Amino acid sequence: MEKIRVGIIGSAGYTGGELLRILIFHPQVDIVFANSASNAGNKLADVHNDLFGDTELTFSSDFHSDVDVLFLCVGHGDAKKFLDANPVDPRVKIIDLSQDYRLRANTAYQGAQFVYGLPELNKEAIKSAQYIANPGCFATNIQLALLPLASKGLLKGEIHVNATTGSTGAGQKPSATTHFSWRNNNLSAYKSFEHQHLQEISESLDQLQPGFLPEGDGPLAAAEGSLLERAASRINFIPQRGDFARGIFSAIYVDVDLSEEEAYELYEDFYAAHPFTHVSKANIDLKQVVNTNKSIMHLEKHGNKLLILNATDNLLKGASGQAVQNMNLMFGLDERAGLNLKSVGF
Repeated sequence: MEKIRVGIIGSAGYTGGELLRILIFHPQVDIVFANSASNAGNKLADVHNDLFGDTELTFSSDFHSDVDVLFLCVGHGDAKKFLDANPVDPRVKIIDLSQDYRLRANTAYQGAQFVYGLPELNKEAIKSAQYIANPGCFATNIQLALLPLASKGLLKGEIHVNATTGSTGAGQKPSATTHFSWRNNNLSAYKSFEHQHLQEISESLDQLQPGFLPEGDGPLAAAEGSLLERAASRINFIPQRGDFARGIFSAIYVDVDLSEEEAYELYEDFYAAHPFTHVSKANIDLKQVVNTNKSIMHLEKHGNKLLILNATDNLLKGASGQAVQNMNLMFGLDERAGLNLKSVGF
C-alpha cells in the first residue's frame, strides 16, 4: 500500500516529540509536515535532540489538508479552537490528543462524531472512524484496570484509586511543580477526588456497565461539572506527582465477589485479542512499561477486595503510542506497526 501521509500540529511538545519518534521509523508513514509556529525553519533535532542523526526534517508553520491523517498535539481547549479556525478537508482523518472531543457531549465535528480512541474498548468503531479523540493518560491506565469488571457488571460499590504519574504528564511548559529541585525526592497529591479524567473513565465504564453513572438532575445533567460530580460519587481518585519523568503506576481496589483465580481468568479472556495489554501473575513495576505502548496489570485478592495494579507509560500508551495504534487500526494496518518498543529495564 502507499504510505500514509501524516501532518502534525503542535509537534514541538512532549506528545508531538514522542509521535515524531515513532512515525519517523514507522514503515508505512511519510511525515508531510511537523507544524510548530515558534520553531518554524528549525530542524526537528534542534528541539528533540535525541533525533539527531535520525532525520533532517524541519518544523513548518504551514498547515494544509494534503495529508491522509492529521494529529493534533495541542493543549486542552486548543484543538477545538484550531479546527474552528482551520476547517479540515472532510476526507482527512483526525486524531486529537487533547481532551476537547473525549466526552459524549462534545464529540460532534463537521457532521460526524469523534470516536473515543481506547482500542481495548472501541476497536471495531475505531477501524471505521473518521475522527478519534485519544484518551487521557490517567484515564487509559485506570480504565484498562476496570473494563473487565465493568463488562460483567461487577462494579457495584465505590472504586478506590491511587495513581502516581511522572513529571512529563504536566506537559513541556515548566511550572513550580515540575521544577527538578522541587520534584526530585518529593511526592505530592493534587486534584484529589476531582481530576478531569474521571469524566471519561466513568463514561467508558457506563458504556460497558449501563447504569454505572448515577442519573443527573435537571437540564444540566450532561454538563461537565455535573458529570464530574457524578463520576466522583463512584470513583475515589487520588492522583499523585512522582519524582520520575515518565510513567503511571496505579493501585486500585474494589469489592468483588470473585476469587483471585476467577479474576485472572476474566482479565486474561477480556484482553486476549489486545496485543499491548497484559496480565501478570508476578508483581509488576513501572520500568517494565517505560518507553513502550504496554499496559501490564497484576491482580491480588485480599478478603472481599480485588487489588489491581497497572503500569503504563503516560507519553506512549497514555498518549502518542495509543494515537499511532489508533492510526494503524483506522488504515487497516497491524495495530502493532511501529510500536514494537523496548522497555527501559535499568
